[in-house]
Amino acid sequence: MKPVIVTDPPRADLAQVTRLAGYGVATVHEALGRSGLLGPDLRPIQDGSRVGGTAVTVLCWPGDNLMIHAAVEQCREGDFLVVTTASPCRDGLFGELFATALRHRGVRGLVTGTGVRDVAELRALGFPVWSAAVSAQGTVKATAGAVNVPVVLGGQVIRPGDAVLADDDGVLCVRREEVRNGLEAARARLEKEAAAREAFADGQLGLDRYGLRATLEALGVRYLTAEEYAKEQA
Repeated sequence: MKPVIVTDPPRADLAQVTRLAGYGVATVHEALGRSGLLGPDLRPIQDGSRVGGTAVTVLCWPGDNLMIHAAVEQCREGDFLVVTTASPCRDGLFGELFATALRHRGVRGLVTGTGVRDVAELRALGFPVWSAAVSAQGTVKATAGAVNVPVVLGGQVIRPGDAVLADDDGVLCVRREEVRNGLEAARARLEKEAAAREAFADGQLGLDRYGLRATLEALGVRYLTAEEYAKEQA
């Protein structure tokens, strides 16, 4: 790990990122070919938050949150803090005091592969957090890391300035160059879902709307009465 703080990474257009987040993680994920979704271990500590921002990335040493302190200075309105460590760590690297400082700078949320603490206070502040663990275990501030360099979290490479979207369904990274295309694809996906919703509300079955009866037949699925099934099992 080279100790470095990059002060001026390019960022995705914030207005576009905000609009993209409004479609929701599941819709955007499907619209973009099911790419960019961070692993399922990253879960929200609160319910009902749907936010998006531009990534400020932090690479820390395990059990050490020095570089989060350095990263706060690099954050600006509309950013989303992304924190990972050089090797697995579930200690509580982030808590209420960090959230207070980030809210002052207009940061929209945090996603971290580590633990967080002060969960009740974070919820009361209304600062959205997605984390891999909750832990009261504290940290030191002694080892250099990096800010605003590409990091890997949840199986995805996240670069500074990429779009990070998060809600109750999970966390998604959209490369900053793909945000505009993502908007067009998500809008088309939403229109498709709206048509399907209307059809299902009118009683249409997914088997018919999506042509799945032929799929079942090709897979050898048969329809049997209870009597016929019982005879075959005898």
